[in-house]
Amino acid sequence: METEYLLKYDLQFFGDDKTEEPTSKKLDDARKKGQVGKSQELAHAIELIAAFVSIKVLVGYIGDNFINLFTWAYTYMIPQIVDSDRSGLTILSIGNVLLYGILQMFLILLPFLAIGFLVAILSNGLQFKFQVSAEPLKPKLDKFNPINGVKRMFSMQSLVNLGLSVVKIVIIFIVSYTMIKDHLNELYLLYEIPLNAAIAQIGSLVLDIGIRISVILLIVGFVDLFYHKWKFKKDLKMTKQEVKDEYKNAEGDPLIKSKQKQRMREASQRRMMQSVPQADVVITNPTHIAVAIKYDINEAPAPIVVAKGEEYMAQRIKDAAKENNVDIIENKPLARSIYTTVDVGQQIPPELYQAVAEILAVVYQAKGRKA
Repeated sequence: METEYLLKYDLQFFGDDKTEEPTSKKLDDARKKGQVGKSQELAHAIELIAAFVSIKVLVGYIGDNFINLFTWAYTYMIPQIVDSDRSGLTILSIGNVLLYGILQMFLILLPFLAIGFLVAILSNGLQFKFQVSAEPLKPKLDKFNPINGVKRMFSMQSLVNLGLSVVKIVIIFIVSYTMIKDHLNELYLLYEIPLNAAIAQIGSLVLDIGIRISVILLIVGFVDLFYHKWKFKKDLKMTKQEVKDEYKNAEGDPLIKSKQKQRMREASQRRMMQSVPQADVVITNPTHIAVAIKYDINEAPAPIVVAKGEEYMAQRIKDAAKENNVDIIENKPLARSIYTTVDVGQQIPPELYQAVAEILAVVYQAKGRKA
């Protein structure tokens, strides 16, 4: 005899998967908190390229300023040392040399500082819309939690960062080895050429290696950027319930909105029923539809629908008409046509003038009024 085992489960546990794309509101909230999908590897690669290119372009400027700095320093200090009439170097003279040297070094580094500052802003800002946020600076207790620190150490992001570090080391080694190997014969002859030429040759080789490594790291940075963009959106994905809750918060609770609409309808119906006693005639279907019409040449050039309704509301309009001695006339096609084409407060369209005028004439004649 076979025994059957039934496993009970609740389907609600399967509804919490984050399968919905993040809404624009959630993306904006994340940006305000300083959370964006960006790649530090890409930013570092761009900054590295800018640094090597700047050095390559401004190497003449650097060399000239260093030469001028040393020339001035020796020109200023040597006479004070060898001149017997002077007391040698003093604290004041050494201070002047140091102050001048610091100033000249600042002027040498100023272009690199400016370029580095601009590139650092652009390399990060171009990856996302620029927005100032102080949220990341706020102290959070979970940052000091050792358990969270251990989790971050063994997280998927840590593995990705480790993989990128290994890739970068391999790239640096391969590019450096390849280029040095290609220029090995030139390096063997460095002792045979003047010092300035040897320094220039080594400097050019180092810059070329740096630029080539930076370009390859730039490609790695773009791959890392695509990964972070994908991961950022994946982490912000929402459950269906979260989307519904956000819609409720943005648009209002549907139950509350329906109650508000119901109150508005009730207020509109009360105002409409208050206009029935002023109507000239009520045209019916006869039981399903009722339309109350008023004609006053001083208010409008054509008759106006002051109330209309069907079923229960139609019965209320007819009861109000009877209580206030408003004539009720049955005309099925006219009642249906007015009900479907004219809203409360609007004038009768020209194509219905003839039919409505005939009914008003009958009503006026019965009451002894002039048509």
